[in-house]
Amino acid sequence: MKTFRPSLREQIKDWFLKDARKQVGPHRKESPHEQHTWWKVMCLTGVDYFSTLGYQPGIAFLAAGVLSPIATLFLVLLTLLGALPVYSRVAKESPHGEGSIAMLQTLFSRWKAKLVILILLGFVATDFVITITLSAADATAHILENPFVISYLPFLEHPVLVTIALITILGLVFLKGFREAIGIAVILVFVYLSLNLIVVSVALYEVFTHPELFRNWAQAVYHYRGSDGNWLLIIGIALIYFPKLALGLSGFETGVAVMPLIKSPDRIRNTQKLLATAALIMSFMLICSSLSTAVLIEPKEFCPRIDCKRVVQENHPPYCACSPEEIERGEIKEAGQANGRALAYIAHKYLGDLFGTAYDISTIFILWFAGASAMAGLLNIVPRYLPKYGMAPEWARATRPLTIVFTLICFAVTIWFEASVDAQGGAYATGVLVLISSAAVAVTISSWRQNSQWRWAFLVITIIFAYTTIANIIERPDGIKIASLFIFSIILSSFISRALRSLEVRIEEVELDEKAWEFIQDLAENEIRIVANRREAGDVAEYRYKEHEKRVDNHIPSTDPILFYEVDVGDASEFTGKIKVRGVEVDGYRILRTIAPSVPNAIAALLLYLRDRTGKIPHVYFGWSEGNPIVYLLRFVLFGEGDTAPVTREILRQAEPDPDRRPNVHVGG
Repeated sequence: MKTFRPSLREQIKDWFLKDARKQVGPHRKESPHEQHTWWKVMCLTGVDYFSTLGYQPGIAFLAAGVLSPIATLFLVLLTLLGALPVYSRVAKESPHGEGSIAMLQTLFSRWKAKLVILILLGFVATDFVITITLSAADATAHILENPFVISYLPFLEHPVLVTIALITILGLVFLKGFREAIGIAVILVFVYLSLNLIVVSVALYEVFTHPELFRNWAQAVYHYRGSDGNWLLIIGIALIYFPKLALGLSGFETGVAVMPLIKSPDRIRNTQKLLATAALIMSFMLICSSLSTAVLIEPKEFCPRIDCKRVVQENHPPYCACSPEEIERGEIKEAGQANGRALAYIAHKYLGDLFGTAYDISTIFILWFAGASAMAGLLNIVPRYLPKYGMAPEWARATRPLTIVFTLICFAVTIWFEASVDAQGGAYATGVLVLISSAAVAVTISSWRQNSQWRWAFLVITIIFAYTTIANIIERPDGIKIASLFIFSIILSSFISRALRSLEVRIEEVELDEKAWEFIQDLAENEIRIVANRREAGDVAEYRYKEHEKRVDNHIPSTDPILFYEVDVGDASEFTGKIKVRGVEVDGYRILRTIAPSVPNAIAALLLYLRDRTGKIPHVYFGWSEGNPIVYLLRFVLFGEGDTAPVTREILRQAEPDPDRRPNVHVGG
């Protein structure tokens, strides 16, 4: 007996789509997760949040100069008094990890809700993609600036290629199959925070045992830009600078998203513990690292790689600027040794190259794992929303095709930014700030609706985050450009996918009430003949006229009973749904009525259901519609109605390839 062997093409297709997740319904239950204590789950979200210590101090100094510790203090206050209360409220109102996006969705209806979700998904994509590329770029900086690599592996001095290689490894791991391991996250976070605590402790020891260094920094602050000790002016300047440091706020949305992994009972309270503990740890580390790096490291060591031929178009602090001679020669100034790795620079300088290398390795691993966490987030969020709205093709439910798409996008972003940590900081901050601002808006609206005593406080927090977001966008527009590109791409591809998938049946379940099923059973000895009707008056005169019209136009015998079927459009923005058909009798005329997202799909679903339940091939009768077919097509895609007859037939043709088993569609008039 010859066994069937699939072709190579089919094997590859099966491998790519192996884990495609089939939607069970518009509100499908998530697969059960293994649950852990809150502090272990904190480590999982911490690989993203805590890993920013690898590059945050350097970016802070480039943004605010010697005022970076003061600007960081404002960032910490915003974290503890703004982001933390907001996300504690988000955790309370979305205990299953839906987050602020789901909260905002409930504030809008129909297509407005879908559009809001698509826009926010654009910023989510910006956040996660830049997390991958920024983390990989910073890992590259730690690799290339390591003294052993400089001495023994000089051929690696190609940041873009090394960054792409790291992203490629990440993509290959996900192609093979990756499961976020909390155990690995716990080890990485413990080692990384321990090493950072050692580095920061040594750095602060150096600061306080060399008071002249602290005095030099204090004098620089005192005379910053002619302020001459005017602390109100200094604080004002720091407030202007601090939005540039906002990437240190990352991690809160992820902290809520991992709620299903936290053991019950008291999941909400434990999530709030997770958020508070992570925020306190990060706040302490940010303040200590910012102060120590600002005091101990020469400003020029923070400078990025600068092409002096393009210096006119770029905005660099004075200590990084090219001299007239360098501009004339078109020189390229290499990045300072602390660029993107300020704490690593201190580790090597004060604790030796062996400890510094151990710190580099720890940083590289946690940065890579932060990229893995972001990739996992992308692979989870697309199937969670887009397929439910019919706005993603079937293959978007599978991990491997999405992995390839996101990996290629990360390649493009890396090349665009030339693997620069500093250049990507603004884009990352934009994604983070928009998500936090949207959470603040959702919480504020919710608190006002509930007449909470904290509603004014949340309103103030929302205004502060709005200012921070707008200031960051104005100062560093790259983030909004990338986010806009993602938003445009998501909206365009979503609506194209929605249009292409609109001819699926889309109705997942048909349920007939007792009266409706009685009507069907009364047709046991006859053909099932259904007249599609758009109800107008709904009186006897209407049904008498429609019956006569359809019998004449379609030559239906007068002895054959007919059923009218009326579909009212509900929320046309929903892609799938369950229809409940009820039977109604109007002076002897029998009518089936239901509400559905789309008229043709509801008709096709009922016909297929009746065929399967009764074993008969149903007949459905339509009249011709008059009007522009393109307008009808748009009405069908967006509003669930249009030229119903040909669309219903095409849905049936695609759902049932065998003509002998396909319900019959008749059009007369």
